[in-house]
Amino acid sequence: MRRLLTAPLFVLLLAGGILPTSAVAQAPLATTNTKAKNLWDKAQSQAKDRDFTKALETLKQLNEKFPSLGEPYLMKGSLLKAMGENSLAFEAYRDGVSKVPLNSSRANDYFTLGELAMSFGEYKTAADSYQKYLKSGAKNLRNTPRVQRQLQNCEFAQKAMAAPTGPQPERLGQPLNNFRFQYFPALTADSRFLLFTGRPAADSGEDLFVSRFTKEGTIGEPTSISPAINTPYNEGAGTISGDGKTLVFASCDRPNSVGNCDLYISRRTGNTWSKPQNLGRSVNSPEWDSQPTLSADGRTLYFTSTRRGGKGQEDIYVTTLDAQGNWTPARNLGEPVNTSGKDMAPFIHASGTTLYYVTDGLVGMGGLDIYRCELQAPNKWSIPTNLGYPLNTFENEASLFISSDNRRGFCSRSRAAEPGVKQERDRPVELFGFEVPEIIRARETSTYTQGRVFDAITKKPIQADVQLYDLNTDELVQYVGSDAENGEYTVVLNEGRQYAMYAAANKYLMKSLSFDYSDKRTFDPLTLDIYLEPVRAGRSIVLNNLFFDTKEFELKPKSRTELNRLIAFMKQYPDIQVEISGHTDDVGSDDDNLSLSQNRAKSVYTYLVGQGVKADRLRFKGYGETKPLMPNDSDVHRQQNRRIELRIL
Repeated sequence: MRRLLTAPLFVLLLAGGILPTSAVAQAPLATTNTKAKNLWDKAQSQAKDRDFTKALETLKQLNEKFPSLGEPYLMKGSLLKAMGENSLAFEAYRDGVSKVPLNSSRANDYFTLGELAMSFGEYKTAADSYQKYLKSGAKNLRNTPRVQRQLQNCEFAQKAMAAPTGPQPERLGQPLNNFRFQYFPALTADSRFLLFTGRPAADSGEDLFVSRFTKEGTIGEPTSISPAINTPYNEGAGTISGDGKTLVFASCDRPNSVGNCDLYISRRTGNTWSKPQNLGRSVNSPEWDSQPTLSADGRTLYFTSTRRGGKGQEDIYVTTLDAQGNWTPARNLGEPVNTSGKDMAPFIHASGTTLYYVTDGLVGMGGLDIYRCELQAPNKWSIPTNLGYPLNTFENEASLFISSDNRRGFCSRSRAAEPGVKQERDRPVELFGFEVPEIIRARETSTYTQGRVFDAITKKPIQADVQLYDLNTDELVQYVGSDAENGEYTVVLNEGRQYAMYAAANKYLMKSLSFDYSDKRTFDPLTLDIYLEPVRAGRSIVLNNLFFDTKEFELKPKSRTELNRLIAFMKQYPDIQVEISGHTDDVGSDDDNLSLSQNRAKSVYTYLVGQGVKADRLRFKGYGETKPLMPNDSDVHRQQNRRIELRIL
C-alpha cells in the first residue's frame, strides 16, 4: 500500500484491536444478586478469551435485567472502544458513569468518557467527566495536564458555538466530490482553476486534479493535472502559484528521494507541465515533508515537516528563492505559529500577509482547529487567533483556502459517520465552499493584473521578467515570468498599496507601469497587454514612476525605485546613449511649462550622474507642452501628458 503524503492529517487511527486492561479487570459489581454476579463473571471470562461478541451479548443481558448497575455498561464501553465502535462506546460509558458513585478507581473511566465525548462534540458531558476525573481523588493522575487543557477547550467551544463567526460551509455539488476523498483545495489568483487532491478509496493512491471555473461561475469536470505529474506514486497536497505556472506537491517513496515523503516542483509553459524535480536537501529532510503552500509569485514556500529540531512533532517551515534561483535552507517559523502540538496544513493568502494553518497546540474546539495570524514584520507573526465556529468543529479540521479577493473560501471536511465505519480514515472527505466572513478575511484584499507580453515590432509573444515593487518601501514584492510560449503573466496587487511594475527582457527597453490603490474606490482585476520596444536608436519609453509635486521639479522619495531601475538599465547596456525628455500638459504659460519640463528632466539627469552614470552617455531636454500624447481635454489625459521619457539616441 502506498504511503499517504497527506498523513498524518487524515490518517487519524482510533484506538482499536488491543484489549484494555479495564475490560477484564473491572471492579466488583455493586450488588449481591447471584444471577447478576454469574453473568458478570461469565462476561469477564469471555472477554479474557477475546470473544468480544459473546461478552457483549452477556453484558446486554445484564443491562436488560439489572439496568441500575453501572459496571456492565462501563465494561461494554471498554470492549466497544477496543473494537473501534466509538459511537456505541460513548453511549455505554455515559450510561455507566451516570450509574456509579464518584470513586477513585473510576478515574480512567471518567477520562475515557471525557475523550469520547470530545470526539463527538458533546462538550458538557466531556466537561463533567473531566471534572470527575480531577475530583476522583485517585493517585498519580498522569492525564491531569491534558484534562486541564480539554476543560479549556470545552469552555472555548461552547462559547464559540453560541456566537458563530459566519454561515456553515456548504458541500460543493457536481461535478466535484466524485471521489471518496478530496482535499487540499487551491485556486489561482484569477479564480479560474481549482486544484485539489483526489483519492478514490482508502487503500488507493492520491493524484492531483484540476477543475476550471467559467465566467458564469460554473465549474468543469475535474481532470488529471498532467501525465507528467500523476504517476503510480502518490502525488497530492499540491499548491499552485497565483499565475498558475508553478506547482509544488508532495510525493512519497520515490527513487532517490531525500525522505519518505518529499516536495517536488513543476513549471508550466503553455499547457505543458515540466517533469517534476525534487526540491532537494535545502527544503526536504529525511523525515516527512508535505502540505505546501506557495506565495502568489511562487517564490516563497511554506510547508509541514516532522524533521527533528522542531517545537512539536509537526511544525511549519518556510523557504524562499534567492537571486540565483535556488531555494534557501528551510527555516522553522518558530513561535508563536509553531507549538508543542501538531502544526500543519499552512495556507498563505495571495496578499502574502496572512497565514492560516491547523493546530491542536492551542486552545480551541478540541482537535485540529484552523487559526489565522498576520505578518507584522519580516519573520515576525502575530499571535494566532482561532477562526471560531462553524469553520472549526469537534472534528479534526483540514485545509483552508481563501480567494485573493477575500470573498470565497474552500475547505475539506469528513462526512458524518456512516453505519459500520469504525475508523476516521474510512470516512469520506469532501470539498466545501463558503462566503468568507469579514472577521476571518486576510488582512489585505488582493486583485490582479494579467495579460500577455509582446515584441512591439513583431507582435510575437516573448518571455519577460515582470517585477512588482512597493513604492513606499522600494521593496520587490513579486517577481514572475511571462510564459515563453504565449506571453501570459499574472501579478497580484494588494489594496492600500502603490506599486511600480516593470516588464523587461534581454535586448528590450523595460516597460514602466504604475498602480495606485492607496486610496481607490474600485479594486477590480485588470487585463493589460504589454509591448516591449527593442533597444535601438529612436525607441523610447515613458517613465511612469517618477514623481514631483505640482509645479515643482524636485524628485519625490518614492521615485527611487524607478531611478534605481534606470541605473541598472544603463549598466546592462553600457554602450547606449539616451535622452531624458521632460513634458507637461497645457495648464500654465508656455514659458513656465518649458522651464518646468527642462528642470524635471535635469533632476533625473543629475541623479543618474550622481550615482555613477557617465555624463557623456546622457542628455536632457524639456519640451514643455509641445508633444502631448493625448488631447488636453480631461484630467486623465493631462496626467498622461505630464511625463518623463527615456529615448535611445
